[in-house]
Amino acid sequence: MRRIVLLFILALIVEYLVIPELVGASKDLYLLDRLGIGWMIAGIVLEGLSLFCYALLTRELLPAKGRPGISRLFRIDLAAAAVAHMIPAGTVGSAGVGFTLFTAEGLDGTDVGVMMATKGMGSTVVLNVLLWLSLVISIPLSGFRPIYATVALVGAILLALIAALVIGLTRGAERAGCILRAIGNKIPYVGGARLENIVLQADESLRSLARNPRILAGSLSWASLNWLLDAASLWCFIAAFGSFANPVGLFAAYGIANVLGAIPITPAGLGVIDSVTPVLLVSFGLTRSVATLGVLAWRLVNFWLPIPTGAAAYISLKVPRGSGWADMRKALADMVRRNRNDAEDADQAHDAEETHDPDRAHDPDQARHGSDRTDDAHDAEQEDRKSVV
Repeated sequence: MRRIVLLFILALIVEYLVIPELVGASKDLYLLDRLGIGWMIAGIVLEGLSLFCYALLTRELLPAKGRPGISRLFRIDLAAAAVAHMIPAGTVGSAGVGFTLFTAEGLDGTDVGVMMATKGMGSTVVLNVLLWLSLVISIPLSGFRPIYATVALVGAILLALIAALVIGLTRGAERAGCILRAIGNKIPYVGGARLENIVLQADESLRSLARNPRILAGSLSWASLNWLLDAASLWCFIAAFGSFANPVGLFAAYGIANVLGAIPITPAGLGVIDSVTPVLLVSFGLTRSVATLGVLAWRLVNFWLPIPTGAAAYISLKVPRGSGWADMRKALADMVRRNRNDAEDADQAHDAEETHDPDRAHDPDQARHGSDRTDDAHDAEQEDRKSVV
Protein backbone atom coordinates (compact mmCIF):
# COMPACT_ATOMS: atom_id res chain seq x y z
CA MET A 1 0.00 0.00 0.00
CA ARG A 2 2.79 2.40 0.92
CA ARG A 3 4.57 1.73 -2.37
CA ILE A 4 1.37 2.48 -4.32
CA VAL A 5 1.01 5.81 -2.51
CA LEU A 6 4.64 6.71 -3.26
CA LEU A 7 4.25 5.82 -6.93
CA PHE A 8 1.06 7.90 -7.12
CA ILE A 9 2.84 10.90 -5.59
CA LEU A 10 5.76 10.39 -7.98
CA ALA A 11 3.37 10.33 -10.94
CA LEU A 12 1.78 13.60 -9.79
CA ILE A 13 5.18 15.25 -9.45
CA VAL A 14 6.23 14.12 -12.92
CA GLU A 15 2.91 15.19 -14.42
CA TYR A 16 2.71 18.65 -12.84
CA LEU A 17 6.35 19.58 -12.26
CA VAL A 18 8.72 17.69 -14.58
CA ILE A 19 6.70 17.61 -17.82
CA PRO A 20 5.85 21.36 -17.76
CA GLU A 21 9.55 22.13 -17.33
CA LEU A 22 10.44 19.93 -20.31
CA VAL A 23 7.72 21.50 -22.45
CA GLY A 24 8.92 24.97 -21.50
CA ALA A 25 12.53 24.05 -22.23
CA SER A 26 11.60 22.80 -25.70
CA LYS A 27 10.59 26.35 -26.62
CA ASP A 28 14.04 27.66 -25.72
CA LEU A 29 16.17 25.24 -27.73
CA TYR A 30 17.42 28.15 -29.84
CA LEU A 31 19.84 28.82 -26.97
CA LEU A 32 21.72 25.68 -27.96
CA ASP A 33 23.20 27.67 -30.86
CA ARG A 34 25.31 29.65 -28.39
CA LEU A 35 26.08 26.77 -26.05
CA GLY A 36 29.48 27.09 -24.38
CA ILE A 37 31.10 23.65 -24.63
CA GLY A 38 33.95 24.69 -22.36
CA TRP A 39 31.56 25.57 -19.54
CA MET A 40 29.73 22.26 -20.05
CA ILE A 41 32.99 20.33 -19.70
CA ALA A 42 33.87 22.35 -16.59
CA GLY A 43 30.47 21.51 -15.09
CA ILE A 44 30.98 17.78 -15.70
CA VAL A 45 34.48 17.89 -14.16
CA LEU A 46 33.23 19.78 -11.09
CA GLU A 47 30.41 17.27 -10.61
CA GLY A 48 32.93 14.43 -10.69
CA LEU A 49 35.12 16.24 -8.16
CA SER A 50 32.08 16.74 -5.94
CA LEU A 51 31.41 13.00 -5.89
CA PHE A 52 35.11 12.31 -5.27
CA CYS A 53 35.05 14.63 -2.24
CA TYR A 54 32.19 12.55 -0.85
CA ALA A 55 34.41 9.48 -1.14
CA LEU A 56 37.19 11.38 0.65
CA LEU A 57 34.67 12.14 3.42
CA THR A 58 33.96 8.41 3.65
CA ARG A 59 37.69 7.71 3.88
CA GLU A 60 38.13 10.31 6.63
CA LEU A 61 35.45 8.74 8.82
CA LEU A 62 36.60 5.12 8.50
CA PRO A 63 39.26 3.61 10.79
CA ALA A 64 42.66 3.64 9.10
CA LYS A 65 43.29 -0.03 9.87
CA GLY A 66 41.94 -2.25 7.08
CA ARG A 67 40.47 0.69 5.17
CA PRO A 68 40.14 0.10 1.39
CA GLY A 69 41.85 2.38 -1.10
CA ILE A 70 40.19 5.55 -2.32
CA SER A 71 39.41 3.95 -5.69
CA ARG A 72 37.24 1.24 -4.13
CA LEU A 73 35.61 3.69 -1.71
CA PHE A 74 34.76 5.98 -4.63
CA ARG A 75 33.18 3.12 -6.57
CA ILE A 76 31.17 1.97 -3.56
CA ASP A 77 29.78 5.48 -3.10
CA LEU A 78 28.94 5.64 -6.81
CA ALA A 79 27.08 2.32 -6.64
CA ALA A 80 25.12 3.52 -3.59
CA ALA A 81 24.30 6.79 -5.37
CA ALA A 82 22.94 4.86 -8.36
CA VAL A 83 20.51 3.04 -6.07
CA ALA A 84 19.46 6.28 -4.34
CA HIS A 85 18.60 7.72 -7.77
CA MET A 86 16.43 4.78 -8.83
CA ILE A 87 13.88 4.24 -6.05
CA PRO A 88 11.71 6.55 -3.90
CA ALA A 89 13.24 7.14 -0.48
CA GLY A 90 16.37 5.72 -2.12
CA THR A 91 18.59 6.60 0.82
CA VAL A 92 17.37 3.44 2.58
CA GLY A 93 18.18 1.23 -0.40
CA SER A 94 21.53 2.92 -1.01
CA ALA A 95 22.45 2.41 2.64
CA GLY A 96 21.79 -1.31 2.25
CA VAL A 97 23.93 -1.62 -0.88
CA GLY A 98 26.66 0.55 0.62
CA PHE A 99 26.70 -1.45 3.84
CA THR A 100 26.97 -4.73 1.92
CA LEU A 101 29.82 -3.48 -0.26
CA PHE A 102 31.74 -1.92 2.61
CA THR A 103 31.54 -5.04 4.77
CA ALA A 104 32.53 -7.18 1.76
CA GLU A 105 35.81 -5.25 1.84
CA GLY A 106 36.48 -6.65 5.30
CA LEU A 107 35.34 -3.63 7.30
CA ASP A 108 33.55 -4.18 10.60
CA GLY A 109 29.80 -3.73 10.30
CA THR A 110 29.65 -1.49 13.37
CA ASP A 111 32.36 0.80 12.00
CA VAL A 112 30.50 1.01 8.69
CA GLY A 113 27.18 1.80 10.37
CA VAL A 114 28.75 4.54 12.49
CA MET A 115 30.52 6.01 9.45
CA MET A 116 27.35 6.09 7.35
CA ALA A 117 25.28 7.66 10.14
CA THR A 118 27.95 10.27 10.91
CA LYS A 119 28.41 11.07 7.22
CA GLY A 120 24.68 11.52 6.65
CA MET A 121 24.15 13.73 9.69
CA GLY A 122 27.32 15.75 9.11
CA SER A 123 26.55 16.37 5.45
CA THR A 124 23.04 17.59 6.34
CA VAL A 125 24.40 19.96 8.97
CA VAL A 126 27.00 21.37 6.58
CA LEU A 127 24.39 21.99 3.84
CA ASN A 128 22.09 23.84 6.23
CA VAL A 129 24.92 25.96 7.65
CA LEU A 130 26.09 26.91 4.15
CA LEU A 131 22.50 27.64 3.15
CA TRP A 132 21.92 29.89 6.13
CA LEU A 133 25.12 31.79 5.36
CA SER A 134 24.02 32.32 1.76
CA LEU A 135 20.58 33.50 2.89
CA VAL A 136 22.09 35.98 5.35
CA ILE A 137 24.31 37.39 2.60
CA SER A 138 21.61 37.37 -0.11
CA ILE A 139 18.91 39.18 1.90
CA PRO A 140 20.73 42.57 1.83
CA LEU A 141 21.64 42.03 -1.85
CA SER A 142 18.39 40.65 -3.28
CA GLY A 143 15.76 41.19 -0.59
CA PHE A 144 13.75 38.83 1.60
CA ARG A 145 11.55 36.11 0.08
CA PRO A 146 8.75 34.23 1.88
CA ILE A 147 10.30 30.84 1.08
CA TYR A 148 13.33 31.80 3.19
CA ALA A 149 11.25 31.52 6.36
CA THR A 150 9.97 28.07 5.37
CA VAL A 151 13.43 26.77 4.54
CA ALA A 152 14.94 28.29 7.67
CA LEU A 153 12.25 26.57 9.75
CA VAL A 154 12.81 23.20 8.03
CA GLY A 155 16.56 23.56 8.48
CA ALA A 156 16.17 24.49 12.14
CA ILE A 157 14.01 21.41 12.76
CA LEU A 158 16.55 19.15 11.03
CA LEU A 159 19.44 20.62 13.01
CA ALA A 160 17.46 20.35 16.25
CA LEU A 161 16.72 16.68 15.56
CA ILE A 162 20.37 15.98 14.77
CA ALA A 163 21.47 17.86 17.90
CA ALA A 164 18.99 15.88 20.01
CA LEU A 165 20.29 12.65 18.46
CA VAL A 166 23.92 13.56 19.19
CA ILE A 167 23.09 14.54 22.76
CA GLY A 168 21.13 11.34 23.20
CA LEU A 169 24.05 9.29 21.91
CA THR A 170 26.69 11.01 24.03
CA ARG A 171 24.71 11.33 27.25
CA GLY A 172 22.32 8.41 27.13
CA ALA A 173 23.94 5.84 24.85
CA GLU A 174 22.88 2.84 26.94
CA ARG A 175 19.24 3.88 27.04
CA ALA A 176 19.23 4.73 23.32
CA GLY A 177 20.85 1.35 22.63
CA CYS A 178 18.08 -0.50 24.47
CA ILE A 179 15.41 1.39 22.51
CA LEU A 180 17.07 0.71 19.16
CA ARG A 181 17.62 -2.92 20.12
CA ALA A 182 13.85 -3.33 20.43
CA ILE A 183 13.32 -1.53 17.11
CA GLY A 184 16.06 -3.47 15.34
CA ASN A 185 14.50 -6.80 16.25
CA LYS A 186 11.63 -5.86 13.91
CA ILE A 187 13.87 -4.94 10.95
CA PRO A 188 14.72 -7.82 8.58
CA TYR A 189 18.40 -8.78 8.38
CA VAL A 190 19.47 -6.06 10.82
CA GLY A 191 18.79 -7.21 14.35
CA GLY A 192 18.63 -5.36 17.62
CA ALA A 193 22.09 -6.44 18.80
CA ARG A 194 23.75 -4.86 15.78
CA LEU A 195 21.87 -1.56 16.20
CA GLU A 196 22.71 -1.47 19.89
CA ASN A 197 26.40 -2.01 19.11
CA ILE A 198 26.30 0.77 16.52
CA VAL A 199 24.81 3.18 19.07
CA LEU A 200 27.44 2.34 21.69
CA GLN A 201 30.22 2.62 19.11
CA ALA A 202 28.74 5.88 17.80
CA ASP A 203 28.95 7.33 21.29
CA GLU A 204 32.66 6.61 21.43
CA SER A 205 33.24 7.68 17.82
CA LEU A 206 31.54 11.06 18.31
CA ARG A 207 33.59 11.69 21.43
CA SER A 208 36.75 10.67 19.58
CA LEU A 209 35.83 12.92 16.64
CA ALA A 210 35.38 15.86 19.01
CA ARG A 211 38.80 15.12 20.55
CA ASN A 212 40.52 14.91 17.14
CA PRO A 213 40.52 18.35 15.46
CA ARG A 214 42.32 17.02 12.37
CA ILE A 215 39.65 14.45 11.52
CA LEU A 216 36.86 16.88 12.40
CA ALA A 217 38.35 19.61 10.19
CA GLY A 218 38.95 17.15 7.37
CA SER A 219 35.40 15.81 7.54
CA LEU A 220 33.85 19.29 7.53
CA SER A 221 36.11 20.34 4.65
CA TRP A 222 35.25 17.38 2.41
CA ALA A 223 31.53 17.70 3.21
CA SER A 224 31.61 21.42 2.38
CA LEU A 225 33.50 20.84 -0.86
CA ASN A 226 31.00 18.15 -1.85
CA TRP A 227 28.15 20.70 -1.73
CA LEU A 228 30.11 23.71 -3.02
CA LEU A 229 31.52 21.87 -6.05
CA ASP A 230 28.07 20.53 -6.92
CA ALA A 231 26.70 24.09 -6.79
CA ALA A 232 29.69 25.28 -8.85
CA SER A 233 28.79 22.65 -11.44
CA LEU A 234 25.30 24.15 -11.67
CA TRP A 235 26.84 27.62 -12.10
CA CYS A 236 28.94 26.32 -15.04
CA PHE A 237 25.94 24.76 -16.78
CA ILE A 238 24.06 28.06 -16.51
CA ALA A 239 27.14 29.90 -17.81
CA ALA A 240 27.15 27.52 -20.77
CA PHE A 241 23.89 29.16 -21.91
CA GLY A 242 25.35 32.67 -21.75
CA SER A 243 24.38 33.91 -18.26
CA PHE A 244 26.59 34.35 -15.21
CA ALA A 245 24.55 33.95 -12.03
CA ASN A 246 25.35 35.64 -8.75
CA PRO A 247 27.17 32.88 -6.81
CA VAL A 248 25.49 33.74 -3.50
CA GLY A 249 22.00 33.81 -4.99
CA LEU A 250 22.70 30.63 -6.94
CA PHE A 251 23.80 28.76 -3.81
CA ALA A 252 20.73 30.01 -1.96
CA ALA A 253 18.51 28.60 -4.73
CA TYR A 254 20.57 25.40 -4.86
CA GLY A 255 20.46 24.92 -1.08
CA ILE A 256 16.73 25.57 -0.79
CA ALA A 257 15.98 23.09 -3.59
CA ASN A 258 18.18 20.41 -2.02
CA VAL A 259 16.63 20.86 1.43
CA LEU A 260 13.15 20.47 -0.08
CA GLY A 261 14.36 17.60 -2.29
CA ALA A 262 15.57 15.70 0.76
CA ILE A 263 11.94 14.87 1.63
CA PRO A 264 11.84 11.13 0.85
CA ILE A 265 9.07 11.10 -1.75
CA THR A 266 10.95 10.84 -5.04
CA PRO A 267 14.42 9.44 -5.82
CA ALA A 268 17.05 12.07 -4.97
CA GLY A 269 14.51 14.89 -5.19
CA LEU A 270 13.50 14.10 -8.79
CA GLY A 271 10.94 16.65 -9.93
CA VAL A 272 11.31 18.78 -6.82
CA ILE A 273 14.85 20.04 -7.41
CA ASP A 274 14.24 20.19 -11.18
CA SER A 275 11.25 22.53 -10.79
CA VAL A 276 12.11 24.55 -7.67
CA THR A 277 15.65 25.52 -8.70
CA PRO A 278 14.72 27.33 -11.98
CA VAL A 279 11.94 29.28 -10.25
CA LEU A 280 14.30 30.48 -7.53
CA LEU A 281 17.05 31.31 -10.03
CA VAL A 282 14.58 33.47 -11.98
CA SER A 283 13.85 35.37 -8.78
CA PHE A 284 17.59 36.09 -8.53
CA GLY A 285 17.69 37.69 -11.98
CA LEU A 286 18.13 34.90 -14.54
CA THR A 287 15.79 34.56 -17.50
CA ARG A 288 13.44 31.58 -17.27
CA SER A 289 14.79 30.03 -20.48
CA VAL A 290 18.42 30.05 -19.28
CA ALA A 291 17.49 28.89 -15.78
CA THR A 292 15.39 26.00 -17.09
CA LEU A 293 17.89 24.72 -19.64
CA GLY A 294 20.83 25.21 -17.28
CA VAL A 295 19.17 23.22 -14.50
CA LEU A 296 18.04 20.46 -16.87
CA ALA A 297 21.57 20.13 -18.29
CA TRP A 298 23.01 20.04 -14.77
CA ARG A 299 20.52 17.40 -13.65
CA LEU A 300 21.53 15.19 -16.55
CA VAL A 301 24.97 15.00 -14.94
CA ASN A 302 23.92 15.38 -11.30
CA PHE A 303 21.03 12.90 -11.29
CA TRP A 304 20.96 10.71 -14.41
CA LEU A 305 24.65 10.12 -15.17
CA PRO A 306 25.41 8.54 -11.75
CA ILE A 307 22.93 5.72 -12.51
CA PRO A 308 24.89 4.03 -15.35
CA THR A 309 28.18 5.13 -13.77
CA GLY A 310 27.20 3.59 -10.44
CA ALA A 311 26.07 0.39 -12.15
CA ALA A 312 29.45 0.17 -13.88
CA ALA A 313 31.17 0.79 -10.53
CA TYR A 314 29.17 -2.01 -8.91
CA ILE A 315 30.15 -4.41 -11.71
CA SER A 316 33.83 -3.44 -11.33
CA LEU A 317 33.63 -4.26 -7.63
CA LYS A 318 31.89 -7.62 -8.03
CA VAL A 319 33.36 -8.98 -11.27
CA PRO A 320 37.08 -9.86 -11.63
CA ARG A 321 39.03 -8.36 -14.50
CA GLY A 322 38.89 -10.33 -17.70
CA SER A 323 35.44 -11.76 -17.03
CA GLY A 324 32.93 -11.99 -19.84
CA TRP A 325 29.65 -10.22 -20.50
CA ALA A 326 27.72 -13.03 -18.82
CA ASP A 327 29.40 -12.32 -15.45
CA MET A 328 28.79 -8.61 -15.84
CA ARG A 329 25.11 -9.14 -16.59
CA LYS A 330 24.86 -11.46 -13.58
CA ALA A 331 26.39 -8.81 -11.30
CA LEU A 332 24.02 -6.16 -12.62
CA ALA A 333 21.04 -8.48 -12.14
CA ASP A 334 22.25 -9.12 -8.58
CA MET A 335 22.32 -5.37 -7.90
CA VAL A 336 18.77 -4.96 -9.18
CA ARG A 337 17.58 -8.03 -7.23
CA ARG A 338 19.10 -6.72 -4.00
CA ASN A 339 17.28 -3.41 -4.43
CA ARG A 340 13.98 -5.21 -5.09
CA ASN A 341 14.42 -7.56 -2.13
CA ASP A 342 15.38 -4.72 0.21
CA ALA A 343 12.27 -2.78 -0.84
CA GLU A 344 10.07 -5.84 -0.39
CA ASP A 345 11.58 -6.58 3.03
CA ALA A 346 10.96 -3.02 4.19
CA ASP A 347 7.34 -3.11 2.98
CA GLN A 348 6.73 -6.50 4.61
CA ALA A 349 8.23 -5.40 7.90
CA HIS A 350 6.00 -2.30 7.81
CA ASP A 351 2.90 -4.35 6.98
CA ALA A 352 3.70 -6.93 9.64
CA GLU A 353 4.09 -4.22 12.25
CA GLU A 354 0.69 -2.77 11.30
CA THR A 355 -0.97 -6.21 11.51
CA HIS A 356 0.96 -7.19 14.67
CA ASP A 357 2.52 -10.20 12.97
CA PRO A 358 6.04 -10.48 14.43
CA ASP A 359 6.76 -13.79 12.71
CA ARG A 360 6.26 -12.24 9.31
CA ALA A 361 8.39 -9.26 10.27
CA HIS A 362 11.25 -11.59 11.16
CA ASP A 363 10.83 -13.88 8.16
CA PRO A 364 10.45 -11.85 4.96
CA ASP A 365 11.42 -14.87 2.85
CA GLN A 366 8.27 -16.66 4.04
CA ALA A 367 6.20 -13.62 3.10
CA ARG A 368 7.70 -13.72 -0.37
CA HIS A 369 6.80 -17.41 -0.58
CA GLY A 370 10.32 -18.59 -1.12
CA SER A 371 11.57 -16.14 -3.76
CA ASP A 372 14.41 -17.37 -5.91
CA ARG A 373 17.86 -16.67 -4.48
CA THR A 374 20.28 -18.86 -6.36
CA ASP A 375 23.47 -16.91 -5.83
CA ASP A 376 25.52 -18.84 -3.24
CA ALA A 377 27.36 -15.81 -1.92
CA HIS A 378 24.11 -13.92 -1.45
CA ASP A 379 22.57 -16.90 0.37
CA ALA A 380 25.52 -17.09 2.74
CA GLU A 381 25.36 -13.38 3.43
CA GLN A 382 21.65 -13.49 4.18
CA GLU A 383 22.13 -16.45 6.53
CA ASP A 384 24.80 -14.50 8.42
CA ARG A 385 22.42 -11.60 8.79
CA LYS A 386 19.59 -13.85 9.98
CA SER A 387 21.86 -15.36 12.61
CA VAL A 388 22.25 -11.91 14.17
CA VAL A 389 18.48 -11.61 14.44
